[in-house]
Amino acid sequence: MPDPAESAAFLTRNTVDALPAGGLEARLRVRARAGGRLLVKLGLDPTAPDLHLGHTVVLQKLREFQELGHAVVLIVGDYTARVGDPSGRSQTRPALSGAEIDANAKTYQAQAFKVLRSEPELLEVRRNSEWLDMRMEELFMLARSTTVAQLLERNDFARRFAARTPISLLELLYPLMQGYDSVAIRADVELGGTDQTFNLMLGRDVQRAYEMAEQIVLTVPILVGIDGVQKMSKSLGNHIGVTAPPDDMYGRTLSLPDEAMAQWFALLAIEPPQEGTGPRDAKRALARAIVERFHSAGAAAEAEQRFDRLFVDRRAPEAIEPHVIASGEDPVHMPALIAAAFGHSRSEARRFLAAGAVRLDGDALGGEELEVPAARLDGVVLQVGKRGFRRLHLS
Repeated sequence: MPDPAESAAFLTRNTVDALPAGGLEARLRVRARAGGRLLVKLGLDPTAPDLHLGHTVVLQKLREFQELGHAVVLIVGDYTARVGDPSGRSQTRPALSGAEIDANAKTYQAQAFKVLRSEPELLEVRRNSEWLDMRMEELFMLARSTTVAQLLERNDFARRFAARTPISLLELLYPLMQGYDSVAIRADVELGGTDQTFNLMLGRDVQRAYEMAEQIVLTVPILVGIDGVQKMSKSLGNHIGVTAPPDDMYGRTLSLPDEAMAQWFALLAIEPPQEGTGPRDAKRALARAIVERFHSAGAAAEAEQRFDRLFVDRRAPEAIEPHVIASGEDPVHMPALIAAAFGHSRSEARRFLAAGAVRLDGDALGGEELEVPAARLDGVVLQVGKRGFRRLHLS
């Protein structure tokens, strides 16, 4: 194992808090003397089917622990997901069905493996239903580990309590359940985003109540989305999914504002380009690196080539899916054609037309041109938006 001081400095870079101060280095020294390694925990509640780049910030930090020889325990919160993490919430989360949680858990695990090393000695995947399906006596003991006053100190609970917004007893149990995860696996370190600080610190209290060494808490910053302002979120539409196709991953990265690039390079642990590289080339390097991480170097190069063909050279893709116009349809009603060819609604198609986002062989179609002679469409390339292309043919 490397020197504990050097390891601690490496592992705490790009973090917001490492609590208590000096705790990680001290725990590393204890484990080094015993010839052992740290057990590092991350819990993920499978409340949605996909992970995005924002989730990979903490996964990348876990990977760094693995690279130093420490063991990671990825806890899939199939029981805590039934409660719903109240962090940052102004109201109770809607409940998910068991089938939804199980389906999401499978995709979470597969997607997390795109970042984490999967060797058995470096990674263990557990579900917290293994220990949270407990007897009432055990639940009573867990409930005695903290007080209602402690829980109401939490910002989101305090705001809701002051506003007389309902807080369910189940939500109050959530931080205790997450803390008990740390007891069950005897975690040395727990990681999470800054929005998880309360839960992670409460985990220390729960471990202390069970007379075990308290975990070290590391929090990582929240990655901003491609808007460069708000945190990356699927609900805000500013995310990039880890399973997104290479072209989408590359193109959406290029929409990131220049000011946000430094954060992305740092938090995603991507080597920044040489000093003096212009924003355009730096962003392209970032986009290539992201595609390469989740797909391959070849996929990154091809995505860049296709992007340049479409948006720099203004040429249609080399391979375009055909669409056949039914015989006898003349003139062709364009909203209906767009709806049939791309799966949009007719109202969406009209919005594309009104915005000048519909082209025939590269020439913009006027918003008022709702009816087009069939002969004008035979063999031409219909483009809708930036990435939608169809080669039209008359039947």
